[in-house]
Amino acid sequence: MIEIPSDLHKDLVPLAFLLGDWAGAGVHDFPGSEKCNFGQEVTFTHDGRDFLEYRSRTWVLDTDGNKVRPLETESGFWRVDADRKVEIVMTRDDGVVEVWYGELAKQKPQIDLVTDAVARTAASGPYSGGKRLYGYVHSDLMWVGEKSTPDVELRPYMSAHLKKVVTAEDVERWAKALPDDMPDDGIAFFK
Repeated sequence: MIEIPSDLHKDLVPLAFLLGDWAGAGVHDFPGSEKCNFGQEVTFTHDGRDFLEYRSRTWVLDTDGNKVRPLETESGFWRVDADRKVEIVMTRDDGVVEVWYGELAKQKPQIDLVTDAVARTAASGPYSGGKRLYGYVHSDLMWVGEKSTPDVELRPYMSAHLKKVVTAEDVERWAKALPDDMPDDGIAFFK
């Protein structure tokens, strides 16, 4: 279910499907680094201004699905304009800052992105740029990331399937929003 908060900036309505807390798992595989399964938590929030605040934490999972150690952390700010062009400023824990540009697909909640600018600290590893695809599919958030380095051409390196995290506050809010005249048997509700 996509909810559009009443205090969401009007420009962000096309990105409302991203809002909330998400959790799930994925696969990481890139030459020169460990191939692994990872867990992920993502949060998209807003404060009424014309951007979404984004935070993602990933960690390596062992074969039983237990957390082993942190993998990547990133945070940033997402904007969209009237022409459905998306821009993101993102900072990653490995010393990389990126500017991403992309487009929100027509008639579906899908975003294609590509890096426009990359800045790296001396401590960061080699990185030239990337592409990402985010999509809202059957109420889940899915994404795939590609990256390149001076030695490796652009190729997929991470992808994940995330589920919306439902809190007790969400359930209470939904319960209060139910109409007073709900049918007793539950069947009449679907007629």
